[in-house]
Amino acid sequence: MPDDSDLDSNVGSWRSIVTLVVFVLTNIVVLFPFHIPILVPKSLWNTAQSALCACRVIPRTPRTPRHDHECTGAVHGHHQRPSSFVRFRFPMNFVTAPLIADLFLLAILAIGRKEVHDGTVGTNNIFPIDIMAFFLTLAYIAISIDASGLIRYLAFKVLQKAGKNGQRLFLYLYIFFFGLASFIGNDPIILSGTAFLAYMTRVSSNIKHPRAWIHTQFAVANIGSAILVTSNPTNLVLAGAFNIKFIHYTANIIVPVVATAILLFPFLLWIVFPSKEEIPLKIELHELPEGLQGKPKNPNIPYVRENAEREENNGEQGKRLSLEEIMNPFLDKGGAAFGAVIMAATLITIVALNAASQSSGEHPVYWVTLPAAFVMFCWDIWFGWMHREETREIARDGRRRALQAKEAARATEDREQEDGQGTNDPTATGKDTMPDDHHSSDGSVGRKDAALGQPVLVEDQEVGLGPSDRTPNASLQSPTSTPNGNAFDEKALGSAEDDQEASTLVSLTLQAYRWLQETFPTATAVAAHLPFALVPFALAMFVLVQALVTRGWVPVFAHGWDHWVDKTGTVGAIGGMAFLSVIMCNVS
Repeated sequence: MPDDSDLDSNVGSWRSIVTLVVFVLTNIVVLFPFHIPILVPKSLWNTAQSALCACRVIPRTPRTPRHDHECTGAVHGHHQRPSSFVRFRFPMNFVTAPLIADLFLLAILAIGRKEVHDGTVGTNNIFPIDIMAFFLTLAYIAISIDASGLIRYLAFKVLQKAGKNGQRLFLYLYIFFFGLASFIGNDPIILSGTAFLAYMTRVSSNIKHPRAWIHTQFAVANIGSAILVTSNPTNLVLAGAFNIKFIHYTANIIVPVVATAILLFPFLLWIVFPSKEEIPLKIELHELPEGLQGKPKNPNIPYVRENAEREENNGEQGKRLSLEEIMNPFLDKGGAAFGAVIMAATLITIVALNAASQSSGEHPVYWVTLPAAFVMFCWDIWFGWMHREETREIARDGRRRALQAKEAARATEDREQEDGQGTNDPTATGKDTMPDDHHSSDGSVGRKDAALGQPVLVEDQEVGLGPSDRTPNASLQSPTSTPNGNAFDEKALGSAEDDQEASTLVSLTLQAYRWLQETFPTATAVAAHLPFALVPFALAMFVLVQALVTRGWVPVFAHGWDHWVDKTGTVGAIGGMAFLSVIMCNVS
């Protein structure tokens, strides 16, 4: 252990101090994300828009005759002087902040090639790229199982088993989420379990708020994912850093984890959430009429889930749809069974190979999960192709109903505007009744900032970077436009669009994505839910941590912890680390 003078000399340089400050600020930004407004001159923005339109990258937006030759231009508020700038909101969040921090430290030479290499490729038995490959491939299998409807179906069976006893249901769901998270991790539990609990509490007449159920699910899913190394990337980092065999890791961690779960339940039930409005003694669910229990539809098919969400706000009709989601859940039995077999075989193979290896890094775990995920992907593709006619028919029906709902809403809005103009009330057609996205007198598109009440000029969704109602070929398709539902055969997806509108890169991309959704709904849904954003965040944070190591801060922290352990002994070491873990992990 180096002495204090050596440690002080390592961290005394200005680059070391800046590295620590940048690390702390990065974590604060991750905890409290925000946006930075960036003003771009209108002339430059219009030039770029025109160039992209000319190259047929983005579509043209309908304009007034005076500006018909232009693409989407600058925006401004209703009845206000046009602005000279276009405002973008650059996000500072868990993806961008670590990347910017790394680039800043590289610019001031606080880190170099070694830190970037060790923080991405790996060092000291920690290999971030391998961990990310393992995490994404195993996540594909787990999320595919979730997309098959298995988790919601099992949760429905737990609901049936508990009956209407609120506290018993709370206990059964607690055990169910804990056991499931122990094997497939916390991500699928959060994805599917949250939706299930939201619907369940919504259709209950005496659960006033879902916080008790949702927060308990978060806690127990994270606790349960600590048992197996494969259930959480953090477990893999710890096991790899200290060369811990997977079976030894589980054998040592399972008792404290199960004990924590047992002690936590009564604490949550009677101390944290004692209100009977959150966990009632008897849950009163609305009854679903027998005649309405038809064949459940796959929510991964386009417009099935969107139409349900649109109608859920319609009073009793919305409650009926939510109740149907719970009491008549969709289940792909073949996909669920195949995914369960693949997951079980993958976990058993990983543990067996790790136990037989001489060192933990001898065989990277993604060597097992990558082929398994590929097999699961092939199953999803094959299953989707074999049932493509059925899914396309469901999508066509959903498009028809969505188009009817959109036209009805537009007609209602037009009637309200006409009624407002007929009353000669200046407030009837002012900003209060103005839709968020509107065309001003010069044909440019305006948008109100809901928080500040000021015009927001242009944001990403208004510049052709994402699907919107103003994007050609991105609106709703008429169900009679093609007999087979193939999106590539359709010139337009909305009745308001011009049939002769030229295709663009954006419109072709949207059509391709919609075709994939209709043809391979499960594979597309799983790909959309994979935590790809975690990859740049994790790798950038590994580089920042490696910067702390190089600049001497990690040895300083370890030296301080050594003093704490000497003073407080084993109890202090366990209690102190527990406190730091709660603050740095659960709170942050």
